Amino acid sequence: MSRAAAPPFLRSVVIDWDSIPTKDRYPFDLPCIRSLDSLPLHPAVTYFVGENGAGKSTLLEAIAIALGLNPEGGTRGFRHASRHSHSELYRHLTLRRGRNPRDAFFLRAESFYNLATEIEELDSVEERERIRFMERVPKIRDSFGGRSLHEQSHGESFLALFLHRLGGDAVYLLDEPESALSPARQMAFLSRAHQLVAAGSQLIIATHSPIVLAYPDATIYEFGPEGIRSVAFEETEPYVLTKRFLNDRERMLERLLGED
Repeated sequence: MSRAAAPPFLRSVVIDWDSIPTKDRYPFDLPCIRSLDSLPLHPAVTYFVGENGAGKSTLLEAIAIALGLNPEGGTRGFRHASRHSHSELYRHLTLRRGRNPRDAFFLRAESFYNLATEIEELDSVEERERIRFMERVPKIRDSFGGRSLHEQSHGESFLALFLHRLGGDAVYLLDEPESALSPARQMAFLSRAHQLVAAGSQLIIATHSPIVLAYPDATIYEFGPEGIRSVAFEETEPYVLTKRFLNDRERMLERLLGED
């Protein structure tokens, strides 16, 4: 199903603990961060899973910033910021690299609206410059399918990003890409991820979705109270809980909705 992946752009993530003066404050006091020295990355797809607050998005964000990407999403060229809420973790990360990517992009689902707004504003400014100098320069939104992301549903705009903006020979960091997608479109995303891997791209994905999590032969890291551990797909909480609910819905509902 999945082909032999190309050599990775990112081989591993290393934390330089000697450079951290105080280790008893966020995010260094998180169990998953506190227990981390070096984290190998799969050349095709690496997943981060775990409960809210476990630190998976914190680490993904730090990797993105260490790559030079905008904390609120986008490429190195985006500099929009609604609020500087990212942690200092990126300052103490070393990215062990392989080959150089053609492209890199960070999807942060919670701030995707801000990214879409930034694209519109940049295109508006550049449009005035095009008219002024009578130049035919492509709009930024052309690389997202040519249609304003704000003129589409949340799910459609996510798919526009996956289908049009992302391509081969690149590294992509995706934080909860399922958040705007129906189950059917999560499956479409999985198919698109396979196309990107086949084109030589490397993906690191933080997710709660058992569908998004199902890419074969990937590395899955579970973030929990004891730190980070590598797990099989069938051992992950999204898979276990979803399967348990679907296989025994009545009993699960009794437990969830009962008075006891």
